[in-house]
Amino acid sequence: MSIFTPKERLLRVLNKEKVERPPVICPGGMMNAAIVDIMKKTGNTLPEAHFDYNLMASLSKDVQENTGFENFGIPFCMTVEAEVLGSDINFGSLSCEPKIEKELFPSVSKVIYKDINTMINSGRIGTVIEAGNLISKKYPDVPLIGNLTGPISTAASIVDPMTFLKELRKDKENSHMLLDYVTDFLIEYAAYMIDNGATAISIGDPTATGEILGPKLFQEYALFYLNKLIDGIHALKVPAIVHICGKMNAVRHLIPNIKSDAISTDAVVNLKLLKEDYPFLTTMGNLSTFLLEFGTPDKVAQQSERLVKDGIDIISPACGLSTSSSLANITAMTNGVKEVQNV
Repeated sequence: MSIFTPKERLLRVLNKEKVERPPVICPGGMMNAAIVDIMKKTGNTLPEAHFDYNLMASLSKDVQENTGFENFGIPFCMTVEAEVLGSDINFGSLSCEPKIEKELFPSVSKVIYKDINTMINSGRIGTVIEAGNLISKKYPDVPLIGNLTGPISTAASIVDPMTFLKELRKDKENSHMLLDYVTDFLIEYAAYMIDNGATAISIGDPTATGEILGPKLFQEYALFYLNKLIDGIHALKVPAIVHICGKMNAVRHLIPNIKSDAISTDAVVNLKLLKEDYPFLTTMGNLSTFLLEFGTPDKVAQQSERLVKDGIDIISPACGLSTSSSLANITAMTNGVKEVQNV
């Protein structure tokens, strides 16, 4: 019998309190577990659930119930912010997640700034909010994780990304102005999710990596605006999780300066060593999504148990799951974690 409810367990870990075992979660958003196997089984499908809050809530429940992940996670993509801010979106299919078809602006100097209070009620934000409100009230013991696309990635979703990355060096004034605007918008969106039941906010910022930015730009832009966003979330008394993609070598020394309550990493990062070097960090991850797609249930279970024994605080996939990942492999992961008792 579990000592804690799933919500209690996750919040205790994020508050650095003891639990009998790590939570096993998949936050949603960039790390979305709405796989084809589940949608075909239940009949609640994408892309329809991107637009209908009842369907979004139902699919979130389907994912939680069938996978064994100990949370609800919405939305199921990283394009809600880009759509609201004006970019063109391809909403995908059953097996293909939405993607940005065309960014709105050619340059940071050409961005047209809109009223944030007006934008917060546009696009699919209402769908996400209503779904969160519905599911958090119906299942109060399971944590609802609201997902944001991080500041760098959101900015690169409305300005041509290659131009944007060059202008981080060449046009610092307008780059900072854009990132400040985007971050203010994300804080308001997070507040809306929190007001409607979100237990925690997860931030995925795949463009904000050391490999793409290098340490200098990572510190000047990614670290600064992630922390501004996290401060805004913490002001609402809710914890924040940050996922950093790719290798960390170039920026590893800066990771402890991120103010989030947990750091999630890609599979290429040795989380055990990160934890040993920075024991105050709450670590999250990082089961290979390649293994989850192409491995066997036995191998998945073994690797899940290894992460628990390595002292990783929250077990989750290392990045976004392929929609063709097998349900058998995912349940092997969640069962593997639940069968190992830490305390």
